[in-house]
Amino acid sequence: MAFGLLYDFLNGQTIEAYKYFGAHFEKKEVYEYIDVPLKKDQSRFKKVRHKKIVDGVTFRLYAPMASDVSVIGDWNNWDPGINKMEKVDGSGVFEIFIPGLHNYSFYKYHFKDANGNYVDKADPYAFFSEYRPGSCSRLFNIDGFIWYDRPFLNTRDRNFDRPMSIYEMHLGSWRGKVDGRNLSYEEIADFLIPYLKDLGYTHIEIMPIVQYPFDGSWGYQATGFYSVDSRYGNPFQLMSFVDRMHQAGIGVILDFAPVHFATDPWALSMFDGTPMYEYGDNHMYSPWGSKQFDLGKDPVRSFLMSAMNFFIDYFHFDGIRCDAVSNIVYWDGNKNNGENTGATEFIKRLNGKIHIAHNDVMMIAEDSTDFTGVTKPTDWNGLGFDYKWDLGWMNDTLKYYHLDPIYKKYEHNKLTFSMAYFFSENFLLPLSHDEVVHGKGTILNKMRGDYDTKFALVRNLYTYQYGHPGKKLNFMGNELASWDEWNENKSLPWELQKFPKHDSISRLCRDLNLIYRYEEAMYFEEYNPVHFNWLMVDNNNDSVFAFERRVKNSHLVFIYNMTPNYYEYYDIGLTRPGIYEEIFNSDKDVYGGSNAYNGLPLSSSEYGPENKPYKLTAKLAPFAAMIFKYKSGFDEEGEEK
Repeated sequence: MAFGLLYDFLNGQTIEAYKYFGAHFEKKEVYEYIDVPLKKDQSRFKKVRHKKIVDGVTFRLYAPMASDVSVIGDWNNWDPGINKMEKVDGSGVFEIFIPGLHNYSFYKYHFKDANGNYVDKADPYAFFSEYRPGSCSRLFNIDGFIWYDRPFLNTRDRNFDRPMSIYEMHLGSWRGKVDGRNLSYEEIADFLIPYLKDLGYTHIEIMPIVQYPFDGSWGYQATGFYSVDSRYGNPFQLMSFVDRMHQAGIGVILDFAPVHFATDPWALSMFDGTPMYEYGDNHMYSPWGSKQFDLGKDPVRSFLMSAMNFFIDYFHFDGIRCDAVSNIVYWDGNKNNGENTGATEFIKRLNGKIHIAHNDVMMIAEDSTDFTGVTKPTDWNGLGFDYKWDLGWMNDTLKYYHLDPIYKKYEHNKLTFSMAYFFSENFLLPLSHDEVVHGKGTILNKMRGDYDTKFALVRNLYTYQYGHPGKKLNFMGNELASWDEWNENKSLPWELQKFPKHDSISRLCRDLNLIYRYEEAMYFEEYNPVHFNWLMVDNNNDSVFAFERRVKNSHLVFIYNMTPNYYEYYDIGLTRPGIYEEIFNSDKDVYGGSNAYNGLPLSSSEYGPENKPYKLTAKLAPFAAMIFKYKSGFDEEGEEK
């Protein structure tokens, strides 16, 4: 088995490299010679070979250009002469079994690199690491955790025909530090589970929690791609976090950065004295100053594919979000530089193998390019992702909501263009952490207008996000309508919940999630164009637009007024006559509005605008967003059925 796994590793074909490399607790047969008295003369002894089973740790390292390799650790006083590793394969694999070791011991590899220099390196396959600024790997036996999430896993799938509302979060800054320390994975779960259940989110997406040294990188520049972030606890504590989320019915997605890694000399950078993990040419450094993985190298492919599968296999994550896919498909993320075919082959292989091994796990691309086929199956020459972030929708939408209402008529296409390309991929609509940092302003600050107008536009925006086809993602704090940009060193501004305007936004998010999860028209077969229809798409003069979504017995009409104009009676075209009941209005007072809503069910009449056969005459409050539900039709005499 080991030979086959190593062969696949070297050829870039394994997603289980962690079962071979790294530090594994094992029982092994060892032989020793003991003195046994002779039967005829008890004063004399003979040497007898004796077999016994001992507990210990097997270390395996892949470093082709290394020599004179040792494991150094706290158990041998960091002496490289005590635990020398044996080269067991011509490809560059070194191995040693050391008995009597225990969890949490500190260690590194000490060896001579290709340049003749002795270096100390952290284990690329370590399952746990020293808390920064320390740089040692730590032993941890990851086997034996007892799970209670089987009912959740039995019904898990990739959510194509299910509602998926994702709460993106940074673990350390959600509640912040307590008495100067980070909350553990389990402590965060204590607060997070009831909060997510109350707001109605179906999933969380955790920003990277593999080991990384610099807090300001948010985990996107890592040093240990198999190592659970020690800021919040050990691997079992992370398993407990996911297990408890699953028991509460909440899926967990892991954000993962397969493009680049931190340049710290004790980690992957020039690991064996050669560019073993990174490019060796002018592509070595990424736009962020980190080292770029050479995704054309087969061992690197196995390393990264196995890292993602490790978190699915051992930690039961329900999806992987791959960061910066634009820097994978194009050289240095620049379309003018052409496709990086070695990297796109890696992505196809990754998604193909993960889906074969776990056909109920989602693979999600954060991709800002127009590269075609990102969510097409690999059998159809696509990249094989299940979902792609619609960053074009996000950028166009936020620019539109920032416009002065006078000029919105000239930019009406920013709200309608997304549906021209939406059905080309399986899109996910993000309002993510990238939009609330680095001087970009929070969602609330992006809105144009005075205090009340900003809140009205936020309510309208969230209703538009939920009404638009595509899975939903919101960064933590969006539901609080924060004024302050996100800071990884500070807690979310929970004190805002004391203010009605802010608390009302949370109420609005909760109600939108509830409607979203209840109405099939908002999620079932949403990537099929037959279920979406524009009702008012060309009315740029009034900046009012409307669409319907209809599937099975669920039929909803969404109406958006993008200006401060108030209309007591406004005609919206319909394709179906009948009774429509307003089930949501962002202008209700419970959401912080003026309460100019449509109380009673409305009946359609004939001859609607934009060549529609019927119309609905509704009240439109300034900057209001409404959802109407079709209740019943008419008989031949015009009476309600």
